[in-house]
Amino acid sequence: MPREEAVKVVVRCRPLNSKEQEMGCARTVNIDVRRGVIEIHNPKSAGNAQQPPKTFTFDYVYDWNARQENIYDEVARPIIDSVLEGYNGTMFAYGQTGTGKTFTMEGVRNDPDLKGVIPRAFEHVFQSIGQGQGTEYLVRASYLEIYQEDIRDLLSKNHDRKLQLKEHPEQGFYVVDLSSFVVQSVKEIEHVMNVGNKHRKTGATNMNERSSRSHSLFMITIETSSAGEDGQSRIRAGKLNLVDLAGSERQTKTGAEGVRLKEATKINLSLSALGNVIKALVSGRNNHVPYRDSKLTKLLMDSLGGNAKTAMVANMGPADYNYDESLSTLRYANRAKDIKNKPKVNEDPKDALLREYQDEIA
Repeated sequence: MPREEAVKVVVRCRPLNSKEQEMGCARTVNIDVRRGVIEIHNPKSAGNAQQPPKTFTFDYVYDWNARQENIYDEVARPIIDSVLEGYNGTMFAYGQTGTGKTFTMEGVRNDPDLKGVIPRAFEHVFQSIGQGQGTEYLVRASYLEIYQEDIRDLLSKNHDRKLQLKEHPEQGFYVVDLSSFVVQSVKEIEHVMNVGNKHRKTGATNMNERSSRSHSLFMITIETSSAGEDGQSRIRAGKLNLVDLAGSERQTKTGAEGVRLKEATKINLSLSALGNVIKALVSGRNNHVPYRDSKLTKLLMDSLGGNAKTAMVANMGPADYNYDESLSTLRYANRAKDIKNKPKVNEDPKDALLREYQDEIA
């Protein structure tokens, strides 16, 4: 039986942005990086009626001075190492719009200090492959977005086509006809991602000039073949999901209208479905887990309560103006700490392409 392990949950708080500084916003959070503790103060509580701060503890907390490299090494690197060993792994960023989720996941690509989790993961994977003597590797990449509850293949020539989601009795939910490209270097996988990024849905709101209007999932499948003790080749297949969730929004703050408002409604509904899944998983009762309520939760079914090693980065802002949203993010993340997954090595999978390639060569 696979051993249970908790989802790793960390919180990252960005600095006050220029707009918040112009508005005269005060910082409402205190962060103790060493202890993994974050306190949030209610700005409406003052004088004699002042409430004590609400305190939360996580695996790691990162303040506005955090370096991208440290977040990768402490949170993402162990997951990518596990995927290379044949486990499934997921890392996703959650939070209010404009709190730095895409910066955490992607960062500034060509800047060695500011590049995010995804480009560092690319380098990590191919560096490890280069050092893997006596082992064959096959790496494939896919890239999709969920836009207004429709799944779109960001690597397809017809990227506006809506794809179907179906369920396999053994492998769970999968996307029908999703493109998958074999990649052999960092340069090739970066090219795949750049092609997909050109097709992602983004738009301006009052909270974020370039707001993601969709959830995106970049998926890397790493198949490895090496000789076992009996001399026979053993194939393992690890799947890595790198997820950039669209941000939760309040229409009164974003000023969303028309299409933007419709997008926001769909984003909030799917994030609510994700929250309901998390609540059900940690409730302590053997009740129904509503994975089927959204496309997002169907695709994250293994990552939450299933066969995967998972880390969640909850992104938040420090301004008193966003106290309610920040508190909501912290409570969401605090619940996710109690999710238990059952990761196991995926050995000799029936759908391994590496086996087909070996048979062709033979």
